[in-house]
Amino acid sequence: MLFNVGGQQALNLNCDLNENQDLIVNRKVLVVDDSPVDRHLVGGLLNSQPGWQVFFASNGAEALEFLKNSNPDVILTDLLMPDVDGVELVLKIRKEFSKIPIILMTAHGNEELAVRVLRAGAASYVPKKLLSVELHSTLNEVLSTLRNEKNIQIVQDALVCHEVHFVLDNDISNVSPMVSHIEHLVGQFNFCEPNSMMLIGVALHEALTNAMLHGNLELDSKLRDDDESQFYSLADERKKKHPYAGRKVMFGAKISKEEIRFTIADEGPGFNPTGLPNPFEPENLDKVTGRGMLLIRTFMDLVEHNENGNQITMVKKHKAS
Repeated sequence: MLFNVGGQQALNLNCDLNENQDLIVNRKVLVVDDSPVDRHLVGGLLNSQPGWQVFFASNGAEALEFLKNSNPDVILTDLLMPDVDGVELVLKIRKEFSKIPIILMTAHGNEELAVRVLRAGAASYVPKKLLSVELHSTLNEVLSTLRNEKNIQIVQDALVCHEVHFVLDNDISNVSPMVSHIEHLVGQFNFCEPNSMMLIGVALHEALTNAMLHGNLELDSKLRDDDESQFYSLADERKKKHPYAGRKVMFGAKISKEEIRFTIADEGPGFNPTGLPNPFEPENLDKVTGRGMLLIRTFMDLVEHNENGNQITMVKKHKAS
């Protein structure tokens, strides 16, 4: 069956391929080039292997018009065309059809422009003089990456719950990497907007730090109010001394589409959370003592301590948009 786009004909190929060719079964490719000779060359190379539906556009305007009514798997485009250059075309496609990968066909002398277009969002490029050698491998690489991304999304959409447990030393330099890891796991669920995730991360950072410094190392927040450098010097000393040195922080995270639940336990003697000054009182807002709990209670929906005061549970509920 023949298709006609921009005055050019392309053959619709629909063939059964073996397992090694499954990347290009019934794949649609739009070739954008103002040169009839180059369009013919690229079309011939694509049609030399089965499984492609090839469409042509002779300029950027035709390509954009075509994309309004069809959804190709990949776009092959020239860099220099009379109406819309490569940068402008890629920017427009990225804005309106962001999921379609774009591969550039570059000629000698266009290297600087090619770099600009790649930075604008093109996925790869093939020098025109190497089309016969590199075209199919480049297409397969780009489409393989796209397929992997789609498969990952399928897996993530099927993900119901993720539960992880960690045993941590009392090293606060490891808190930020741990928070980043949890933020990555939460991101798989599309649980919330980036700003909300940042606030959850702040609460988690405070809770882990509290468990290490105030729980296991038994450091008094009042010392930090008076002399922060002395506070951290004492922390370094206690990390090496009995009974503090061997204590661990147990951290568990259960993440689902409905809620995030963090449980953090230390091996210290515990404390009475009701004995903390109310961090929401105006006179306490400028004090270090209780600042962590203020942030935790502000950013999380549910905060509970166990009877001994050495374990905190924090919950964030998903808010439907």
